[in-house]
Amino acid sequence: MSSTTTIETISKPNIGVFTNPDHKLWVDETGPKTDDLKAKKGEDLPEGWVTVAIKSTGICGSDVHFWRNGAIGPMVVTDNHILGHESAGVVIATHPSVTHLQPGDRVAIEPGLICNDCEQCLTGRYNGCEKMRFLSTPPIDGLLRRYVNHPAIWCHKIGDMTFENGALLEPLSVALAGMERAGVALGDCVLICGAGPIGLITLLCCQAAGACPLVITDIDEGRLEVASKICPRVKTYKVDPSLSPSDAGAAIVKIAGDVKPAIAMECTGVESSVANAIYSVKFGGKVFVIGVGRPEMSLPFMRLSTQEIDLQFQYRYSNTWPRAIRLVRDGVIDMRQMVTHRFDLEDAVKAFETSGDVKSGAIKVMIQSEIDS
Repeated sequence: MSSTTTIETISKPNIGVFTNPDHKLWVDETGPKTDDLKAKKGEDLPEGWVTVAIKSTGICGSDVHFWRNGAIGPMVVTDNHILGHESAGVVIATHPSVTHLQPGDRVAIEPGLICNDCEQCLTGRYNGCEKMRFLSTPPIDGLLRRYVNHPAIWCHKIGDMTFENGALLEPLSVALAGMERAGVALGDCVLICGAGPIGLITLLCCQAAGACPLVITDIDEGRLEVASKICPRVKTYKVDPSLSPSDAGAAIVKIAGDVKPAIAMECTGVESSVANAIYSVKFGGKVFVIGVGRPEMSLPFMRLSTQEIDLQFQYRYSNTWPRAIRLVRDGVIDMRQMVTHRFDLEDAVKAFETSGDVKSGAIKVMIQSEIDS
């Protein structure tokens, strides 16, 4: 058995970004402790685990939601809790049992820890694991730290890819899972509802898949401008809250050149947006909901029924990371223009305030730690 190896000087304390049930947000020291990392050099890692120095982490809307609202459905912040699940970094220590990774390897971290024993895990749909521990979802602490320990199997090599692109593989995985299950095909007219990070990445995926025409909606003109910049052929629709869903649907179809979408990729989870999508798609079409919304909502049942519209949902992802890495590595998907703000880990509170401020113009806010590229 090979000996434990380490690389990179561990000089700064391990700090993390916390929230709590009182909706406070702060940066403080956390585990694994720097002294332990220096002294034990990976010797106390569980079998199959590695230590990663996190370099880039994207702020997800769910992170902001846990901070400000304290819960998403049944997932509730009940104690001090570390946020973050979109991360990439460099391996700095390995357990002797790990042979496919070594210190110095650049990796993107898949944040779900599964049981490998339930039906969902055994059939490859591990996003539905009955005992899933998803980092950043309470009570499991997240990745917004300087150093983390993680199973090597969920640390995906990214080669010379930037850490920032490595962090973006997580939201890209969300979009890829949606693309696969929705069945977007060459020449399909596709509507994307919401021009936030997931909507914009879904737009890039639909563009790469040859969907046309493409329409994207949002309430914010600035985000629609970003959509037009990253995908010049997309048609944009600024949502008018005063319109009924049927009128909004008609307006969307008109913008699409009187072509009714075959598929609507709903990336907001907002009730009115889901309804608009339902009134937009063609007979026999599909509304695929990626966005996370309220625990309960009202939907136009008879429209779904009489138009034979399929309403389908998604929960996270499975088996997407290798494809995501290939797509970014080969230049098929370029997400760089989505990163609007960057902050050091020590300034994470300001990063969250920026991400949560609709007036800031933020799309994707990145938090960085001792990053060199």
